[in-house]
Amino acid sequence: MQRFERLAQIRRMDPHEDASEIYRLSSAYEFPWDFARALELALYRTYAVPSIGRLLAETAEFTERPQTRYDDTALLLDAIVEHGFASEQGRTALRRINRMHSGYDITNDDMRYVLCTFVVVPKRWIDTYAWRRMSRHETVACAVHYRTLGRHMGIKDIPRSYEEFEACLDAYEKAHFAWDEAARRVSDATLDLIASWYPRPLAPLLRAGTLALLDEPLLRAFGYVPPSSATRAVVRHAVRLRGRAVRLLPPRRAPHHARQNREIKGYPNGYRLADLGTRPVPGVRGCPVRHIDTSAAE
Repeated sequence: MQRFERLAQIRRMDPHEDASEIYRLSSAYEFPWDFARALELALYRTYAVPSIGRLLAETAEFTERPQTRYDDTALLLDAIVEHGFASEQGRTALRRINRMHSGYDITNDDMRYVLCTFVVVPKRWIDTYAWRRMSRHETVACAVHYRTLGRHMGIKDIPRSYEEFEACLDAYEKAHFAWDEAARRVSDATLDLIASWYPRPLAPLLRAGTLALLDEPLLRAFGYVPPSSATRAVVRHAVRLRGRAVRLLPPRRAPHHARQNREIKGYPNGYRLADLGTRPVPGVRGCPVRHIDTSAAE
C-alpha cells in the first residue's frame, strides 16, 4: 500500500452514508496517535467551563481516580468506533455512557459543547501537527459520526455540519471559559496523570511541555502562567517534526485502537465494557437525579 492509498479509498466513500467507517479508518489507521492526543485535549478543554469542571471535582472521580476515568472514557468511546453503533459492543458502550450521565445534573448546552470538542479539536490538532491535514471527507464524516453519537445520547439541537460544530464550540468557550478553583484541581490532577505515564524525573518537563500546547484562553481560565515563547516554539516544533517523520513511514497495515494505547493502564487483566465507568449514587457528591432516555442505545 502506498502512503496516500488509504486517503484515496476514503475519498471514494460517501462521508454521510459511510461516516463511521471513514472515521474508523482515519482514527485507527491514518492518525491513531494524533486522535488519542487530540481527544485527551478535547476532554481537558471542557474543564475550563466551570459548570463542567466543578461537577467533575465534586464527584472526585477525576481527582481521586484519574487513571480509571481516563481509561473508561477512552475505551467506551473507542468501542463504538471499533465495532459500530449497531454492534453488541457499541450498544453496551452507549448504555454505559448514557447511564453514567443520567446520574448527574448536566445541561444540554454543556453536553452539546463536550460533543463539539470531539469534532473540532481533533481536526485542529491534526491540521497543525499530523503528517497530513484532514481531508474534507474525513472532516464531514467526523461530524456525522459524532452527530449520531449525540442523538444516541439524547442531546438536543446538535450542529448539522463541521462548521456549525466549530462555531458552537468557539461561541461557548468565549461565553463560558472562566476561572474556577475546583476546575483547577481537576486540571492539575490531569496534568499529574499525564506525567505519571513517564519516568518521574521527566515530570516537570512534561508539565511544561503540555502547557506549551495550550492556547491562551485555556491557560487563562485555569490560572496558569503562560510558558515562554521559546518553550512554546520548541515544543510545538517538536510535535510537528514527529508528524513529518510519520509521513516518511509506510502506511499502517493494522488498526490501532484505544485499548492498545500504552496510556491505558487501569485494566492489566482485561475488562468488560459493561463494567466500565462510574455508577453515581443520586444525592451523593454532586449526583442529583437526572433522567436520560437510555433506550436510544438499546
